[in-house]
Amino acid sequence: MTPSRSLALLAAIGLVLVATTWVGQSLHLGIGDIAFSALAVAQGLMVLLALRLALRCPPGPALAVIAVVAVALRLVVLPVDPHLSTDAYRYVWDGRVQAAGINPYRYIPTDPALEALRDAAIFPNINRADYAPTIYPPAAQMLFQLVARISDTLLAMRLAFVLCEVVIVAVLFDLLRRIRQPAVRVLAYAWHPLAVWEIAGSGHLDAAMIAMMMSGIWIALVAGRRLLAAAVLAVAALVKPPAAIALAVTWRAWDWRAPALAIAVAVALYLPYLSVGSGVLGFLPGYLGEERIATAEGFWMVSLLKAQLGPLRLATPIYLALAVGIVGALALRVALHTDRTPEAVLTRLCWAVFAFVFLLSPDYPWYWLILLPFVALTGFAPGWAATIGAFVLYDVIDEGFEVDFMLRDTALHLAILATLPLALRRRRAAHTLATSGATP
Repeated sequence: MTPSRSLALLAAIGLVLVATTWVGQSLHLGIGDIAFSALAVAQGLMVLLALRLALRCPPGPALAVIAVVAVALRLVVLPVDPHLSTDAYRYVWDGRVQAAGINPYRYIPTDPALEALRDAAIFPNINRADYAPTIYPPAAQMLFQLVARISDTLLAMRLAFVLCEVVIVAVLFDLLRRIRQPAVRVLAYAWHPLAVWEIAGSGHLDAAMIAMMMSGIWIALVAGRRLLAAAVLAVAALVKPPAAIALAVTWRAWDWRAPALAIAVAVALYLPYLSVGSGVLGFLPGYLGEERIATAEGFWMVSLLKAQLGPLRLATPIYLALAVGIVGALALRVALHTDRTPEAVLTRLCWAVFAFVFLLSPDYPWYWLILLPFVALTGFAPGWAATIGAFVLYDVIDEGFEVDFMLRDTALHLAILATLPLALRRRRAAHTLATSGATP
């Protein structure tokens, strides 16, 4: 296939993605979760095909097409109210509460003390409004307050997260160049339906977490400023905790400056909110119980085993011990390995992040967003399977019937596991090339 034909097909796929995104909400609300999930999975597969085409195109024109389509995809969903999640309404509410000079951890939204802040656009859509204080950590709260002081609207909050995506893409561009990968690989992030639907569409906070996380990684690997990177990554973790695993890139054996600085930054971020005492944890303890994380019943593997074999008294502690051991070992490998080249560190960090999310086995698609930058950088096959397949987890519309959640969750995890051999083969091949001194 000629480069010009590849470019034309790339543009055609982009147009199809924009068109299907345009009708996505109507399809979801009109037909239901199954139809929407099928559409989103199909979009993910189209992005895979588009990436293969982009790699055959002249880089300049291909990047122009990628940029235009990426912007169009987000413009299509930004004016539409979120239909997959109501989390963004809580973000706006928390920002509004702080703009009024009130600690966001102090009251639940329905508390009479906040009655003057209620409106018809945000307040009625807040989830868990009658029993849960906010769950979001202090760095997230500071972002919510900043946006609220500029514009106290849902659109402003979602636009702020789209701007975070600009940071993510900029970092990806530079890292791709430094690891000698084609810049068009950024398409894997910029066109991915998970990024479009969950960030521009639903306005999820994960965009800010990923922007801070990738910035911290860049500071550590490119600028070589580990202490500054530790501070930035600590902020990322207090936007949303999964980013904490990236702190491994800043640690060196017997050098405790980076961990100490990260802890100091965390303490400093919590200080403005400590007037509520232990309440500064917000709904986190309740959330861990509600989602059955505290008991490990919410983890896919534990739940599956107990569903098939009945009560297993030791399943939970064994699983938690194994999960902590696996993720800890992978994180230590990131921190202590002697190969500190950006490509090697990013590959090892990708495995650590993947292990964390896979073993956490979240019930919500947007938790898998943290894998997307690594998909773009490394082409990590399990990351593709997870981020495309995660749409089967949606259960928003009451259709009168539904596919059992355990069945959908199992299908997702089995699809991810099926791609692991491919990732392991690529890893072995890369290791062989590196040790032989050959040039890829």
